[in-house]
Amino acid sequence: MKKSRRSASKLGPPPESDPSAHLSKHRRVFDHLLASIQSGELKPGDRLPSEAELGKLFDASRITVAKAVHDLQRMGLVTRRPGAGTHVLAENRPSGRTFGLLIPELGLTEIFEPICHGMMRTHFARPDALLWGNSSVSAQDGAKAAEQMVQSFISQKVAGVFFAPLELTSDKDAANRRLARALDLAQIPIVLLDRCYLPYPERSQHDLVGVDNRRAGYLATSHLIELGARRLAFFGEEFAANTVDARITGFYEALRVFKVKPEGEPVWRGSPQDEDLVRRMIDETRPEGIVCGNDLTAARLMQTLLGFGIRIPEDIRIVGMDDVRYASLLPVALTTIHQDCAGIGAVAMATMLERLEHPELPIRDVLVPVRLVVRRSCGAHLGPRHWSETKLTEQA
Repeated sequence: MKKSRRSASKLGPPPESDPSAHLSKHRRVFDHLLASIQSGELKPGDRLPSEAELGKLFDASRITVAKAVHDLQRMGLVTRRPGAGTHVLAENRPSGRTFGLLIPELGLTEIFEPICHGMMRTHFARPDALLWGNSSVSAQDGAKAAEQMVQSFISQKVAGVFFAPLELTSDKDAANRRLARALDLAQIPIVLLDRCYLPYPERSQHDLVGVDNRRAGYLATSHLIELGARRLAFFGEEFAANTVDARITGFYEALRVFKVKPEGEPVWRGSPQDEDLVRRMIDETRPEGIVCGNDLTAARLMQTLLGFGIRIPEDIRIVGMDDVRYASLLPVALTTIHQDCAGIGAVAMATMLERLEHPELPIRDVLVPVRLVVRRSCGAHLGPRHWSETKLTEQA
């Protein structure tokens, strides 16, 4: 009679002399299971002991064991099957696949290059490959270039596409719908990067990996409020991605929580290099602090304000978003919200691979945490204070 594959439920704990005994229980469970998989003691298809069994073996809580097993799952080493437990992934899963990068603004927006590098460097991607599209086009020509990339990806039968939707053009919504529809008709899975291509509250039928932009807007705004700023403005580019809309929502939420009532319209949309627009914002809002939709907007606005003779942060404090490479190199080092671009890339690749393995899963928004990076532009080194009512109008 043919012998059936053995169960791994009798896997024993490490010996008492094990050098990992000083580690945390989570690390001991994780390391022991990982070593068992790598050594072949746990073979592809073998079932791991249940969480209750592992908890008893390692004298650990169910939460600790579940976290260790989840970490193995994130590494692509095990898979959970409802009603059947957790099994070591078989070695015959598809390999050597090619994925397309549909990022029309790859050469125009700083965050996407490190996101792509994060995809390539993660162990999830090996031995898969990424096709980089042509990014040497302007924002206006992005839609046409993106359509050409889509047709190329379809003809090459890529396994999936990572798509960062177009922004900063009036026809971006229609163009993004066309691009996604073409890939859907070709039955090519899509993982969205940074944002959905549909305006809120619509939601596409594709996984999305990005950051909590509402929280980012809240963190930036509340930081300025805690430094004493009460007259605040938000400045963003016209036709920007809906991530900026979410950041504006966080901006308003911080005003509400801290009971700050804006004078006039606090949200301004347009080019930060439009001197007439910037002067109008200063005259009407008299801002003590400005939250910008992203770091590029903050850099350009900073240049305009300095050209007016306005001092940063003594007269106006500024906070950006993204923490791009040049943020600390601006004339006044920029306080900003950092997003882990490499982490977004790694999670995006893991999300794509899981989507290919389990196409029946519901769509997901996977949000990577953000954090505030304090530099000189917010004036934290000056301490909390109140501004003169006439200072800005005199200088502007």
